[in-house]
Amino acid sequence: MRKLGVQEIEDIALGAAFLGAGGGGDPYVGKLVALGAVKECGEVTLLSPDEVPDDALVVPVAMMGAPTVLAEKGIGGKEYQTLFKMVSQFFGKEIYAFMPIEAGGVNSMLPIAASARLGLPLVDADGMGRAFPELQMVTFTMGGMSASPMALTDEKGNSVIFETITNKWTEELARAVTMSCGGAVSVSLYPMTGAQLKEYAVRDIVTRSQRLGEAIRTVKNSTEQSPEEQFLEAAEGYRLFKGKIADVLRETRDGFNFGKVLLEGIGECRGKNACVEFQNENLAAYVEGEIVATTPDLICLVDTETFVPVTTDALKYGKRVLAVGLKCFEKWRSKEGIELVGPRYFGCDTDYIPLEERCKGGIYHV
Repeated sequence: MRKLGVQEIEDIALGAAFLGAGGGGDPYVGKLVALGAVKECGEVTLLSPDEVPDDALVVPVAMMGAPTVLAEKGIGGKEYQTLFKMVSQFFGKEIYAFMPIEAGGVNSMLPIAASARLGLPLVDADGMGRAFPELQMVTFTMGGMSASPMALTDEKGNSVIFETITNKWTEELARAVTMSCGGAVSVSLYPMTGAQLKEYAVRDIVTRSQRLGEAIRTVKNSTEQSPEEQFLEAAEGYRLFKGKIADVLRETRDGFNFGKVLLEGIGECRGKNACVEFQNENLAAYVEGEIVATTPDLICLVDTETFVPVTTDALKYGKRVLAVGLKCFEKWRSKEGIELVGPRYFGCDTDYIPLEERCKGGIYHV
């Protein structure tokens, strides 16, 4: 058990934006929401999963929709109270704690804001260890858990609870309502007991995000390594490509941000070309037409000088970025995990090969 204050939130936002693999929304927007709540209502208590009673009701809260929409639309402020009331009434017991459903600039921050505003603890765990675009793409699905009852509300006060037959149906129906509500809503889903949390969640994601954020913030303090080497070591990352953004192809469709970013090599990658395809999150990275990383491993773009993460909605012509690969949470590499979030699910015509095997012995391995 420990407290999350202003500096912790700053670091968590930075680290979670990195773990968001390009998705999860603008870290600045999410951070403002969390900081505002903590400054107004006080610090948040962070619990490890083992500190949560087995029979306690724990609920992830998140934003659903296109992150670019949220940046313009904002959050009304009463969404968390609405979600708390709906879920507590449904189960006949009050929610014990909130937790994030994924890492990312927004969805790592909103649960902190919800916990602050309702005086509830936050659990140091999530369902991905990164960010994915569809709500059934969580470790809880592999554990046979249901996404519903799922509560959904918008900033105007419209609200609904879904009870669905599969998690994919939850995704389909909630996505349709999200579009009707303007493309971005607040949700709670995968309500679970403390016992289920301990068995299926990705542990210590908030702490990992904070450590990564602190490493990015202090990366230039090292006197023994170059900033890039220091960053890659702290992140346990693989150097995939360094380049200048030559073009960005992007469209918002069905509540998702789709597209690709084209890179022209700089430094040791001069003369080469690369591209990264995304659907909210980065899905596959190619160098000279050869795949060097795919989902569910993480593909992250960071600024070459500051190592601050660059989300897919912040990609701009001329920006210089370093493409970094991170190994995913081990459960995603199971047969069930690959079926749920592997490259073929997203239309990428390749089998999943672990990042460290694709990069083994190559110039990209660090």
